[in-house]
Amino acid sequence: MQFKRVVVTGLGAVTPLGNNVNDYWTNLINGVSGAAPITRFDATKFKTRFACEVKGFKLEEYFDRKEAQRLDAFSHYGIAASVQAVKDAGLDAEGIDKNEVGVIWGSGIGGLDTFQTETFNFAKGDGTPRFNPFFIPKMIADICSGHISIRFGFRGPNFTTVSACASSTTALIDAFTYIRLGKANAIVTGGSEAAINESGIGGFNACQAMSLRNDSPETASRPYDKDRDGFVLGEGGAALVLEELEHALARGAKIYAEVIGGGMSGDAYHITAPHPEGLGATLVMQRALKDANISPNEVDYINTHGTSTPLGDGAELKAITNVFGDQAYVMNISSTKSMTGHLLGAAGAVEAIATVLAIKNNIVPPTINHKTIDPEIDPKLNLTLNKAQERTVNVAISNTFGFGGHNAAVVMKKYTA
Repeated sequence: MQFKRVVVTGLGAVTPLGNNVNDYWTNLINGVSGAAPITRFDATKFKTRFACEVKGFKLEEYFDRKEAQRLDAFSHYGIAASVQAVKDAGLDAEGIDKNEVGVIWGSGIGGLDTFQTETFNFAKGDGTPRFNPFFIPKMIADICSGHISIRFGFRGPNFTTVSACASSTTALIDAFTYIRLGKANAIVTGGSEAAINESGIGGFNACQAMSLRNDSPETASRPYDKDRDGFVLGEGGAALVLEELEHALARGAKIYAEVIGGGMSGDAYHITAPHPEGLGATLVMQRALKDANISPNEVDYINTHGTSTPLGDGAELKAITNVFGDQAYVMNISSTKSMTGHLLGAAGAVEAIATVLAIKNNIVPPTINHKTIDPEIDPKLNLTLNKAQERTVNVAISNTFGFGGHNAAVVMKKYTA
């Protein structure tokens, strides 16, 4: 079977670094941290009292008051990012066959804030079950993809993937696969998450997964640094329009990059810790390269999972050296989580946009906050420390790994006719 080619024609973002793609990218390449003390709730008694919150997001630009009240924040972010991406791609224009446009979304948790609010309210009451009639429709992880399709009338494949922090990369790979198999002309894909609340912060603190650097939030996410002590929780959403090449060309769409492969694997090792030798990460990158039909020597940049955890960072870099050999020392590697924090199920989509724009603009965003060399990390690797680097980026990979050992990697390249 001859696979169809798949390109990226639209982008949208609501992130801790900006509520549109331009602001996000500008702050990313300038090395701006999105971390600050938590404003969502009183975090005084929590071990971690900071996060990468979305700032200045205006609901009224996307929703009327009644609609906004019927949606969880993770849907607010996801729908807003999708509105941007659909407009950017011109997918809302006359003549689009909406039966052939789908929505495949990713979220690791879904409406955690809604679940918390309804549970808190019940616990404060007299035991009489009084729940919001929108409790379940606001909370379920698949609801954002449903709302996006309803808003635009897209009747193609519609579902949500849940693979923890790999969720939106898994969604992107599924969208890529559906289009190249001819099952849709275009798909809005991406992910969203909104877990900065008492349950989210408390739960991840209980897992001992997050940084405790309360005295310096902006430097807390420090992938590959010897003194890293955990990730910084982020929130937001990002959307990409993937489109079959001939369909995009026929309507004169602009093309950011081409998606050429994807891989998935399982660590089969531990519920939260990565395989210490990076076995699952090695497999996922090997499979992505095989699917893309390219050699390791063709890859110029890897946007790593790079969460700033003591175990995770080292395991991923071991996997990179296993897979790429000498090319590992030629390519650029960076973790944009050093700036955005960890957006959980939305991380893959936010980082896929960073990867697309690195290809388009030939700029690799930095890994910020690196101060102390970790003797366990190979010093010859170019981790793009503290400052963006200009270089030709023809092919790039975006990695995401999730609790449960879920791994996903997507490969993209410069579009050429």
